[in-house]
Amino acid sequence: MTDYAELNRILPRLSQARAAAALSNEVAPLLVDLWADDYRRRVASCELLETSVGQFSYLFDRTTERLVAAWGISQGKSTVPRKEIAPRMRGHPLANSGIYHRGHAIPHTLGGSTDINLVPQLGKINSGPFRALERLAVSHAGALYFTYWLYGPGDSQVPVGVEQGLLVPGATACTFKLATFAN
Repeated sequence: MTDYAELNRILPRLSQARAAAALSNEVAPLLVDLWADDYRRRVASCELLETSVGQFSYLFDRTTERLVAAWGISQGKSTVPRKEIAPRMRGHPLANSGIYHRGHAIPHTLGGSTDINLVPQLGKINSGPFRALERLAVSHAGALYFTYWLYGPGDSQVPVGVEQGLLVPGATACTFKLATFAN
């Protein structure tokens, strides 16, 4: 599990009035550094690339061609109909389709797209406990939502786990919710 101790030192001073800029300019770069350092410890040879699609950002390993992390600020519920992304999802590779879903790193209901945003995710996690923080992110515009995907040895496209987080600005401080799931 990633050590989020430094993040816990920042959050108490992030009031709602200051949260928008701080989440984008201070917290997100800190998270990217934490994830990149942790991933580099786990993966001997990698080339990390940070990119954005719409309002969300992604940390991608070009060497293994897999998603490492995804994050962004919630704008509330997305109005894009699911039928508009369905054809792209059907074309996405899926490992062991009886067990895994084409899971969204950033949920469709939050505005997550396809392609780089899709990860092989256990169906029982994707359709179950993973949805709790997704729903909270949708209902809390201005919150920072993220997923950090954990991989085992080798270059498998299937993560062995995921850390899912949500930072919700409050009147005087941010609340940090973190869930970790085996995959």
